Amino acid sequence: MQQDAIRAAVAAARWVMTHHALQQSGSRRMGSGEIAHALAGCEVLEDYPNDPRGESALVLGYTAAHRPIHAVCTFDPSGSLVIITVYDPGMPWWLDERTRAPGGGTP
Repeated sequence: MQQDAIRAAVAAARWVMTHHALQQSGSRRMGSGEIAHALAGCEVLEDYPNDPRGESALVLGYTAAHRPIHAVCTFDPSGSLVIITVYDPGMPWWLDERTRAPGGGTP
């Protein structure tokens, strides 16, 4: 999955969040504006071409306040970006926003 396609979808306001992503963003106090800002300048950390939900990717972006945010994204058949989940990268899964912790799975 290309980060340019993700950035373009966000710029065109062609993105939605799954119910799970809405729950996660609410519990982590992430507003949709923060998420959009982070995705607008995101970079792909990991590609998941064989994801059962369709090709997806883990991306890293930063809010205007420089808060790192991870999001798992895919595209639906219409070309809209779908945010599957969002979270703050941290222990026990991440040493920092780019480095998985040893033995760390996924949040």
